[in-house]
Amino acid sequence: MTEVLRTSEERFLDLPDFPYNPVYIDDLKSFEGLRMHYVDEGSQNADHTFLCLHGEPTWSYLYRRMIPIFTAAGNRVVAPDFFGFGRSDKPVNEAVYTFDFHRNALIAFIEYLDLKNITLVCQDWGGILGLTLPMNMTDRFSRLLVMNTTLGTGDVQLSKGFLDWRAWAGNNPDMVAGRLLKLTCPHLSEEECAAYDAPFPDINYKAGVRRFPEMVPDRPDAPGAELSRGAREWLRSKWTGPVFMAIGMKDPVIGPPVMQALRNDIRSCPEPYEHSEAGHYVQEWGKEIARKALSAFGG
Repeated sequence: MTEVLRTSEERFLDLPDFPYNPVYIDDLKSFEGLRMHYVDEGSQNADHTFLCLHGEPTWSYLYRRMIPIFTAAGNRVVAPDFFGFGRSDKPVNEAVYTFDFHRNALIAFIEYLDLKNITLVCQDWGGILGLTLPMNMTDRFSRLLVMNTTLGTGDVQLSKGFLDWRAWAGNNPDMVAGRLLKLTCPHLSEEECAAYDAPFPDINYKAGVRRFPEMVPDRPDAPGAELSRGAREWLRSKWTGPVFMAIGMKDPVIGPPVMQALRNDIRSCPEPYEHSEAGHYVQEWGKEIARKALSAFGG
C-alpha cells in the first residue's frame, strides 16, 4: 500500500462562507482504505442532484458561492474532493494519480451514493473527467452545467495558454494554491486564499496537484484520450438533456476559443453565457452563474 497523507481537521477550522459539515467515505469499491470527503447539502429526496466537480488545484470550497443558490431552489448538492485534494486522502506516490484512477473513483462514488437525476456541474478537471461519465451512466445524468473546461481527446492541439500553464506548474512543484487563486481572482480575501492552502501543509501533500497538469491527454494514445474521444462522439450524437455553458472570458488557459469548440461537441448546447470579468476559476463569480443556470433549467 502506498503511503497516504491525511490533512489535519484543524487546518479546516473557520473556513469563510463554508459552514458545511464534512462527510467521509472510506470504503468505495476498489478504493478501500482511502478516505474521500464530500459536501452533501439540501434534501436527499430532491428532484435534482447537482454534482459539483472541482479542478486544479482547488477543492469543493470552490463551489461555496453556488451551493446555497442551488439548495435554496430545492436541489441537493454533492461536491466531492478528488483524492489528492481538499479533505480527501492524498497518496504520496505521484504514479498513483492517473486518468482512470480519478474517473473510476468518481464512478464508484456516484454508485455508492446511488445518485440519480444528476446535473453535472464541472470546470477544469471536473469536466475533463466528468464529461466522460454520462455515456457510461446514461440513466443517472440529466443536465450539464459546463464552465471553462474541455475534453482530453488527444487529437486537438492544446492551447498555448495551457502549454504555458503546464510548463509553469512543472517548474513550481510546491505550487501555492491560495497565491494562484489570488492572481486570477483579485477579489478574494486573505482568509479565502488561506482556505485554498488549507489542504496542503507542505510539498509532500501536493502529489495530486503536481500530476493533474501532466495528466491532460496530449496525444491520441495518451491515457484517457480514446475514452474522451468516445465521450465527444456520444455527447455530439446522443446527449439529449439541457445544457448551460458559462465562460469566464479572462481565462488564458481554457478560454473562449476552447469553450466554443466544446460547445460544438455537445448536442443542442445553446449560446454560452459569457462573464466578462471571470477568469479560469469562474465559480468565484458563481452566484450569478448559478442563478442564470437555474433560470435556464427551470429550477
